[in-house]
Formats: sequence, C-alpha cells, structure tokens
Amino acid sequence: MLTEWLQEVEDVYDQMVAWRRHLHENPELPFEEENTARMVGDILAGYGIEVRRNVGGYGVVGTLKGANTGPTIGLRADMDALPIQEENEVSYKSQVPGVMHACGHDAHTATLLGVAKILSRHRDELDGTVVFIFQPAEEQSPGGAIKMIEDGALEGIDFIFGNHVLSSIELGNFAVPKGNATTSLDTFTLTIQGVGGHSSAPHTASNPIVIGSIMVNQSLIFLNQRLNPAEPIVAAYTNFNSGVAQNVIPSEAILSGTIRTFNQAQRERVEQYFKEIIDYVTKSYGATYKIDYNKGYPALFNTEKEVEIVREALHINGLNLIEVPPVMASEDFAYYVQKIPGVYFFTGSATEDPNTRFPHHHPRFNVDERAMKNSAKAFLSIVDHYLVKKLT
Repeated sequence: MLTEWLQEVEDVYDQMVAWRRHLHENPELPFEEENTARMVGDILAGYGIEVRRNVGGYGVVGTLKGANTGPTIGLRADMDALPIQEENEVSYKSQVPGVMHACGHDAHTATLLGVAKILSRHRDELDGTVVFIFQPAEEQSPGGAIKMIEDGALEGIDFIFGNHVLSSIELGNFAVPKGNATTSLDTFTLTIQGVGGHSSAPHTASNPIVIGSIMVNQSLIFLNQRLNPAEPIVAAYTNFNSGVAQNVIPSEAILSGTIRTFNQAQRERVEQYFKEIIDYVTKSYGATYKIDYNKGYPALFNTEKEVEIVREALHINGLNLIEVPPVMASEDFAYYVQKIPGVYFFTGSATEDPNTRFPHHHPRFNVDERAMKNSAKAFLSIVDHYLVKKLT
C-alpha cells in the first residue's frame, strides 16, 4: 500500500507546486488568512473530506475516516506569511506589497493538501482516522495553535505530527530531534526615559541612546557570564528607536527583541537576570525605564516513543535521517505536544543553488519545491505506521 502512496506523490507533485505558487503569490499575514483558509477548505471538501472551518479563527480542520476503527492521528501545516517585502525575481513573486511567504508555510500547506488528496483515494485501506490541521498565525504570538486547541481542534486525536522545511539542511535529508525540537519564545519592549537636551551639552542630559547602547552590550555580556553554556540561549535585540534631529539629545529610547531558551528553569533565570541588568544600567545613568516582558511560545519537546516510531518509519522507507544542532527558532506546535504525544520534524530544502540557502525570514528566502515531495512521503510513512495493519 505505502509503495503505491509514495508513487502517487510523484503524480500529485505538479499540483502541489501549483498550489504552493498560488499561495506564494497571494500571502496573508497572521490572523488574516481568510482567502488561504477558504482555498484549503474548498480543496479538502472536493476530495470528500469532512471540513470544519473557522476553527480558532481562520483554522481549517479536515477529517478523513478510514474503513475500519483505529487510532486518530493529526497532521498539521501552518498557513501564514510574514510582513517582508519580497526581493526574489520569480514568476510567482508575491503580489501583496510588504508581505511574503519567507518561511515556507506555503510549501507546508501545499504538501499537506497533496497528502490529503492521496489519502482520500485510499480511505478504505485505513484503520483509523486522519485529521488534517491547517493552522493560521504561527508567526505571531499568541499564535493560532492555542486558539485552535481551545476551539476543539485536538478532540479525539491520539497523536500529532508537524513538519518544517529548513534551508540549513540539504535536500533529501530529514531531522527528527529527540527531546527539544525548538525553543521557547519570550519578547520584550524596553522604554528608557532619560533627560533630553542640546547635543553640545551632554552633561546636562541623560541620553537614552547611550544608555540603551550600554544596555545592549552589558545585558548580553551579563547573560553570557551568568548562565550555563551547556544550556543554549539566544537573546537578540531587533529594534532600537530614538531621536529625530542631529543636534537634539532625545528623552526616550525604545528597544525590543526576543529571548529563546530550551527549559523552563533557564527561562525564569534569564528573565530575572535580564531585568536586574536593566535596572542597574538605567539607574546608574540617571534614567528610568518601563519593561514589557511577555512569555510567548513554550519550548517544543518531542515525545520519546513517537520520535523512535517516526525515525524508524522514515528509515525503513529509504528516507535519510541526520542529526542537527538545536534549532533555536520557536514554534507554537509546542502547544499541541503539551496536550498529546507527537513529533515535529524537519525536511531539508537546500541545494547547490544559492537561492535555496537564504535563511528563513530573509526577503530572498525560497524553497526547492522538491522538498515538498519528501515531506509528503514522510507524512505518508507515518500514516502507514499508525493506520495500516501489517500482515504477520
């Protein structure tokens, strides 16, 4: 059975490419995926799959029941794009100014639609149920996963699986992390209130730009010295805004960024240390501050038994597994595996073509579309393990 399914991936590949390119041309930001969701729901319904729309917002849930009873597994794809102006010169370039699929979610959606098409032809071979979860708003906290869960998307599902293409892994390779798959995500906005003045007399002012610059350096050094280097952390400042004129010392500076860790204890320590250094630096230079520190997605932890199952399912079907360093990005798929067992795995999409090697969230990010075939084969291998009885 699986051999036939995998061959059909080749047959539906051109359709997956067409879907992906349509989505790439017509990206929608988090919590705004109305047209994408409509397209997904209509395609699923066309294959005779039971469709529930507007789940937790623009989420779409498709349910495909097999001929016989058995476990229910969930397969998830994210649908949202990013507020980035695309710089690729391709025939399917984004037609929406300032918005593009710069993380591969268009490929994820197209891949899962292809899997749904194939399995809809073979429902009589399934001993159990497949639930296709198309999720909005992965890129923006609080994210679409938690809203879909609150709206019942996981009801009745025993196991869940998700996938992400990665431009840092070579095409043809897969990574199925044991334990930690992605980090938690916390965000901060720091407002430094100094004292403005004339640029000729800095001693009469308290310059928030200087204080902010010291804050950036000292906080990163402080965290480096206080935290266990065996427990990875990434702290990144991504915005620093202040001032409007060359000869005026401003009174305010606003800095923001993200902090990512792999375990809850480390997460709490980082917040404590970060706030301590902010307090020390700003007060030392005669300024005050306001810190808005928000806890976002938790770390994503793949469940041990399911990791071994997925690794074995991919291996026996000729899909190449590699080990990769920790992925320091964050994913709200973490909320699903807090509720039920599951695995989040990665599909390589990089080739010798430099256009496939730009990092995610880059304005020239693009996917070698053959990665979709590989992801589809991985999903089908997982379905085969759980929902197809083997002859003994």
